[in-house]
Amino acid sequence: MARRALGRQFGWLWVAYAVSAYGSGFGFGALPLIAVLVLHATPAEVAALSAVGPAVGALLALPLGPWVEFRPKRPVMIGMDLARFAVMITIPVAYALGRLSFAQLLVVSAVVAAAKVAFGAASGAYLKALVPKGDLLVANARFESTTWSSIAVGPPLGGAAIGVFGPVTTVVADAVSYLGSALALIAIRGGGGRPEAQQKETRKLTDGWRHILGHPGLRALFLNQLLVNGLIMATEPLLAVLLVGELGFPPWQYGLAFAAPCAGGLIGSRLARGVVARYGRRRILRTVGTLRVIWLIGLAFVQPGVTGLVTVIAVELAIIISMSLYGPVLATYRLEHTPDDRVARTLSAWSISTSAAIAVCTALGGVLATLTGTRTALVVAGLLILGTPVLLFRSKAFDQPSAPSQAERSSAATTSRPAGRGLA
Repeated sequence: MARRALGRQFGWLWVAYAVSAYGSGFGFGALPLIAVLVLHATPAEVAALSAVGPAVGALLALPLGPWVEFRPKRPVMIGMDLARFAVMITIPVAYALGRLSFAQLLVVSAVVAAAKVAFGAASGAYLKALVPKGDLLVANARFESTTWSSIAVGPPLGGAAIGVFGPVTTVVADAVSYLGSALALIAIRGGGGRPEAQQKETRKLTDGWRHILGHPGLRALFLNQLLVNGLIMATEPLLAVLLVGELGFPPWQYGLAFAAPCAGGLIGSRLARGVVARYGRRRILRTVGTLRVIWLIGLAFVQPGVTGLVTVIAVELAIIISMSLYGPVLATYRLEHTPDDRVARTLSAWSISTSAAIAVCTALGGVLATLTGTRTALVVAGLLILGTPVLLFRSKAFDQPSAPSQAERSSAATTSRPAGRGLA
């Protein structure tokens, strides 16, 4: 299949996304590592850093959806990149001055999380205005493949860099990547993302959730995604305890178990356009949405040694291939079924809810593992996730026509104007 050209402006947007994604992949887990290596934080403090920072960031992001909606999207994206650069660069500065503190790490984590939500809301609206409707799936698939390739390559390189150059190396690289992303966005000239200033829409914090829950297809996908993401992410710390703590896997094998399967993200994302064209979007959402959840329970039966390592890689590979195929289709459906003047609020609501669901499921998983054991908690997560596809099989959930764009609404209004009527 020939590669689809999406234009120079999308090319710069993709460059910005790739620079930021690879920087984040390189700096994956940097704050918890600094907390342990530099501040000698306790396990409870590390857990708090991983949960409290993003949770506070989600709360800070609540008012940002309406704020982003009615502003030009590209300046918002640039501003969020610069904000993340500015706050992250304070870590190596404080480290060099001997003034780094745990409280500073919490603040940085919260600000970065809030900026990420705002950036995602603005970028989704900007993409919808920049790329023709028929090319949204191709664009989202390219972002998806970039995400997974950055996760496959970044963490191993980042771990090696920390070992050679010191604990704040990856934070510096991650901060600079946001600066590079901002420069790529500045290189875009015009195109898309204008604010809906002429719309007299309310700017309530709940508008995004009202749109999602009021649309049968989006509601089913939203609830399904919250449960799936929450349950899958809840198994990550449990699997770390099982592999490293209980089964004695060396750290390099643990890293390999998560990095190697990410190559499957390139497979799934490249398949998205072709399989949707052949089988239809509704069938892909339902079938692949089911396939991505049936493998998780296999993690509860991992054994020591090479066999266990191969088992983890195989299970993660199957999950990631399915997720990377499903992700672009979901993202495209969400954009197509959201009016232009509600995209930022909808994406903000989706991101905030996802962060909350992951935090809740992770906390409950930790409590369950403490009470019953790690393997039991993994079995429970694997069994619960098997029920999530029920939400995707509601009759006609994905049959509604997509929301018209602003241009289409304006055209329709012009066409329907009665003949012979002049301007008042």
